Amino acid sequence: MEQRLVQSPQMIQAMQILQLPTQDLEERIDQELMENPFLERDGEESEENENPKTEAEPDADADGVANMLDELERYERDFGDRPRSRGGDPEEADRKFEAMRNTPDRHQSLAEDLLDQLAFLELTERERELTEYLIYSLDERGYLQEPLSELAALCPYEGATEEELESLLLLLRDATHPALGAHDLRECLLLQLESHGIEEPLVRTLILDHLPDITTNRLPRIAKATGHSVEEVKAGIESLRTLDPNPGGEYGGTPATVILPDVVVEEREGDYEVRLTRDRVPELRVSPSYRALLQQATRGDGVQAWVKKRLESARWFIDALQQRQATLLRIAEIIFRTQRAYLEEGVRALKPLRMQEVADEAGVHISTVSRAVSGKYAQTPRGIKALKFFFTSGTAKSSGEVTSQVSIKQRLRELVEQEDGEHPLSDDQIGKLLAEKDGIRIARRTVTKYRKALGIPSSSQRRQF
Repeated sequence: MEQRLVQSPQMIQAMQILQLPTQDLEERIDQELMENPFLERDGEESEENENPKTEAEPDADADGVANMLDELERYERDFGDRPRSRGGDPEEADRKFEAMRNTPDRHQSLAEDLLDQLAFLELTERERELTEYLIYSLDERGYLQEPLSELAALCPYEGATEEELESLLLLLRDATHPALGAHDLRECLLLQLESHGIEEPLVRTLILDHLPDITTNRLPRIAKATGHSVEEVKAGIESLRTLDPNPGGEYGGTPATVILPDVVVEEREGDYEVRLTRDRVPELRVSPSYRALLQQATRGDGVQAWVKKRLESARWFIDALQQRQATLLRIAEIIFRTQRAYLEEGVRALKPLRMQEVADEAGVHISTVSRAVSGKYAQTPRGIKALKFFFTSGTAKSSGEVTSQVSIKQRLRELVEQEDGEHPLSDDQIGKLLAEKDGIRIARRTVTKYRKALGIPSSSQRRQF
């Protein structure tokens, strides 16, 4: 004998749908609508009037048809027509128009943008082919990883030379960016000095010999090595900041990720209302238009079995969709009831919250909570946040109150922003201030971990001279 957890296809489907974010769910719904003729959007015209009922053939299985029709009517009562409020609604039309306006346009790659620039250059057919070869050899930053000699040797066009590629690269730089096709950061910056009118020898020295020192903020070392004052070194670094380290950045690019919130939290008369964005998840129903199939079915033709299978599939899908919405709403309500202080005061008021606590209150398994919040976002008065953002562990303060890690990180950021730039706070000093001012006692290594997670440089790198 053995114990085994058996999951039915319905359970697996429900879990999969629960885990889908809104955008993926829309695609899944469209797929089901295409594959199952018994599913339709609530508010669509039924085809029932276009397919009038016909009398069954004399040899049809009358009892079977009658039973199937009874079952169909039961499904229609449960999943059929609902009150419709979509047609002719001007607000709905406005929402659709706004959604079309907010749809992101297709982005072009770096190569596609640069190829568009070739239209303005007078090139022979061979020169155009070689220039396109150079463009497709660039990485996403606009750098060439291989020397021109290697590119010439690997070029698919016969007779290509390093000199020929170099002249075309110079032509391409004149038309686009002066540092396009640089092989490293040093060359990239040096190529831009002339076009930016920077003639100071110190700036060239900084690029050639001291980029690592600039990265680590070791200005006194640079001053000693170059014989210049710290103020002169700082002025040279300011000139460097006018240069572009990413010559391909202004071309192509990656489109911004479109976030579609699943949950909306709005303040109404001093309270907070939690709802789902139902306009993106359409109401579905079982279509009555295929009832004629059963009336025309004959014994043994397989129509009844096919209809029954599609009918059950439609019911399971609608059930799973309704269960997803109900579960997500219940979990979201618990989250924002617990995190009400965050809605009112911001990140510093975020409370520690574990998924197990929400699961216990909602009466579901913790894996259900994990699936429900995975990839989902909430639109709140404090901005759009991932639902997982509201789950965080906590640290006990000296007062006995527990504060979340997110609020501790926020407090750490505030301390760094308020520090004296000439005497930045070390991680040990930050830990002491958290204990003295906020009653939060954490180890220095924990401060270091939080600081790195926030992308804050070390005290030596933050020091201002």
